Amino acid sequence: MKREELTRYLDNLLDAGRFRDYCPNGLQVEGRPEVRRLVAGVTASQALLDAAVARGADTLLVHHGWFWRGEDGRVTGIRKTRLQTLLQHDINLIAYHLPLDSHEQFGNNAQLARRLGWTADGRFGEQDIGWLGHIDQPGTLAAVSERVAAALQRVPLAVGDGQQAVSRVAWCSGGAQNLFEQAIALGVDAYLSGEISEQTVHLARESGVAYLAAGHHASERYGVQALAEHLAGRYGIDCQFVDVDNPV
Repeated sequence: MKREELTRYLDNLLDAGRFRDYCPNGLQVEGRPEVRRLVAGVTASQALLDAAVARGADTLLVHHGWFWRGEDGRVTGIRKTRLQTLLQHDINLIAYHLPLDSHEQFGNNAQLARRLGWTADGRFGEQDIGWLGHIDQPGTLAAVSERVAAALQRVPLAVGDGQQAVSRVAWCSGGAQNLFEQAIALGVDAYLSGEISEQTVHLARESGVAYLAAGHHASERYGVQALAEHLAGRYGIDCQFVDVDNPV
């Protein structure tokens, strides 16, 4: 299919224009006009770029593209090498950040809920990025942590009493520890995100609301993977998900 057709479809599907984001969403680097083989991954690192080249991809679809918040925009050193890789091999780079966190079907939060057995019944936070709901099989914090570890293949950092009951939960993938206080105010038993900061531990201890830090990368593997599977089924594109290991 044509690149413009694909990006137009994704922009509309993910409602990309609705979001205020620190980075551009959609096409970030222009490559070949025809999209036949797509590699999907979490972050447009050099390792993922090399994997796309090795697989003969014409398009790279990611959650984290370029232009990180506060990053030096000069194309030198590592940034030059990354850009050179794309341009030399004429590969499109397409990235969706907040739109892919938020989407009700293919978003990271939706996919987390599906894998963890959590049912959403509300949203919160700026631009409704945070999700709110309940656990289909309530249990202790220790039991919930074990289920998270099994689903995400990573043991989460759990702050709280392992024996406390957890039923009502809030979650937001990635670096969303800043939503924790809002989650506490909503009366949840636990909050899950990817990252955790020093002050977050004290908020969890003093509020009695458990905090689960499941890993930024681990909590955001599944949105772009689901989106790539959708594109393969709808358009017949050869889509391959490549998981570049990241312990953070």
